[in-house]
Amino acid sequence: MPALVRTSTIGRMPIRVLLADDHPVVRGGLIALLDTLPGITVVGQVGDGAAALREVALLRPDVIVMDLRMPGMDGVEAIRRIATGHPGTAILVLTMFDEETLITEALAAGARGYLLKGAEQEEIERAIRTVAAGATIFSHGVVERILRRSATPPTPLPQLTDREREVTELLARGVSNAAIADRLGIAPKTVGNHISAIFLKLGVASRAEAIVQAREAGLGLGR
Repeated sequence: MPALVRTSTIGRMPIRVLLADDHPVVRGGLIALLDTLPGITVVGQVGDGAAALREVALLRPDVIVMDLRMPGMDGVEAIRRIATGHPGTAILVLTMFDEETLITEALAAGARGYLLKGAEQEEIERAIRTVAAGATIFSHGVVERILRRSATPPTPLPQLTDREREVTELLARGVSNAAIADRLGIAPKTVGNHISAIFLKLGVASRAEAIVQAREAGLGLGR
């Protein structure tokens, strides 16, 4: 797959890269790698998010290759601040962590790319050129996680426990407390306790208000 590059980097200004990783060996390896690539130059290296925030203001790099787990200010917070204060600098995450929550946080903060450490030289080069061109890129494993997460429907009324959601489902169908107790195999008093907790969590004062919220969230619409 051919690399995506900005026209301005072909035969003109190189892509200026700042490295942010708390492991000197990793930074050294990246420098050795990137120094062999035409049209890409490393202009600085730092070991934490606060230093990355400081250096991006001084060096004005085109791309920051950013780890996420670093001492002090972590990568996600650094990404958020850099994306806000320096929107012209593209941020490429290069990390060993592939948790869905971390991926989501990094992308929401403003990262344009997400690679896992262990990526091949060609993949890292392509990613740097891609984010520098204003596009986005993710490693294959990250794409799978993003797609899997997006394919999972959100939990309705997530502030409720599973049991409270079961009670709310029946409540929204117009089932009485006694019938709810019978269907779920619990005492009527327990149903009342659940309904009190549901009212509190939903911020409502009546059964009718709870039913409206439940149905708006998609509960109680089936048979």
